[in-house]
Amino acid sequence: MSKKKYIILILVALFTFSLGADAQQIQTVHKVKKRETIFGIARDYNITIEELIGANPEMQQPGYELKKGSTINIPFPKQNTQQPAEAAPIAPIKTSLDIGVMLPLHNVDGDGRRMIEYYRGLLMAVEKLKADGISINVRAWNVAQTDDISSTLLQQGAEQSDIIFGPLYSKQVKALGDFCKKNKIRMVIPFSINGDEVERNEFIYQVYQPMETFYQKTITSFIDRFSNCHPVIIDCNDSTSNKGTFTYALRKKLEERGIQYSITNLRSSTEMFEKAFATTKRNVIILNTGRSPELTQTMHKLDALLAHSPGYMISMFGYTEWQMYEKYNQNQTYFHKYDVYIPSSYFFNEQSGYIQSFQRAYKNKFGTDMMNALPHFALTGYDQGVFFIGGVYKFKGQFYGARNQIYNTSLQTPYHFGKTPNGGFRNEAYLLVHYQTNGGIETINY
Repeated sequence: MSKKKYIILILVALFTFSLGADAQQIQTVHKVKKRETIFGIARDYNITIEELIGANPEMQQPGYELKKGSTINIPFPKQNTQQPAEAAPIAPIKTSLDIGVMLPLHNVDGDGRRMIEYYRGLLMAVEKLKADGISINVRAWNVAQTDDISSTLLQQGAEQSDIIFGPLYSKQVKALGDFCKKNKIRMVIPFSINGDEVERNEFIYQVYQPMETFYQKTITSFIDRFSNCHPVIIDCNDSTSNKGTFTYALRKKLEERGIQYSITNLRSSTEMFEKAFATTKRNVIILNTGRSPELTQTMHKLDALLAHSPGYMISMFGYTEWQMYEKYNQNQTYFHKYDVYIPSSYFFNEQSGYIQSFQRAYKNKFGTDMMNALPHFALTGYDQGVFFIGGVYKFKGQFYGARNQIYNTSLQTPYHFGKTPNGGFRNEAYLLVHYQTNGGIETINY
């Protein structure tokens, strides 16, 4: 490429970016070299990681890869005059970070084996952060379901932690939360628990959202994306399903907004089934179950409908667990054919080079594959380790997990936290995973 053409391409890139939402000024375009990282590039240009990500929105997508030879925008550094008023009053961070892990780390039952995999992923995150020049010490305690965590907290070293990951069990949350509040330690509850201790303790970070909150976000995203479409709710006759709560709330919201919808039944004849569909609008299918057999039956029913009347426009709006079914080739093809949207708090992209590299590294290091589960526990541990440990290192006492406080792009699960009115912080990240009809997959962040 001639020098003149290269300059023109840079000018086009700068002009295109200037039209973006942030309208952030770009000082240059950087061509990525082998083994470069987002952290290293930001450091070399004396900018923050969030400034770099803000200038390159694609970096916010789960599984984003920084590839050799690709070009990224380098913004001018911003003058940071805004102090986060919502940060918890955390004690000053020491030169070396002390990390505590209080989870059932044993091989006795499924909980223990899952937490061992999570812990291994966390250790891989620590290994990565140490390679970035961060000094980290890790102490781990095996806290089983029957253990009194108060006894664990008396052991030497617990009070020295800057962050504690745990516990797994709801009954242990208050004791650990009180301990962390007393000693000004950030406490990351990594998995779903019962209770609302996060509402009263400013040192708690609750990773998993309540299902009611998740459903509210799902309904909002549905209305935002499909307000001009025709929803078709299919009764799948599944007496074990708990999705009726969602479909009922969705119907109420559609009625409030004056959006007409249809209800049909999976057992209906092809003729009766077709009557539920609009001929002039895109039809968005919602099932009242998340089970795989009913999903497969619905897709075959849609095949028959289109064979009879090929003019219908169809999309499907599903459930997080549908990601488990995607790995089967037939479902993967159908997901693209029927323009499937899956609401989720994570996305596992097995085709990502970073994911494949992580899977190989995990097997080489521990001699086994990751468990067949979604989200993957090792990747969960890795993402949480990088996010929290890297965030505390980067932002010190002002780290509180906001959207712009990203140390590095996550592999599986994005995180950004909002403060509860009188307590700690709760994860607000939410995605729509879209299987496009052209064979691509996009993740839409809210």
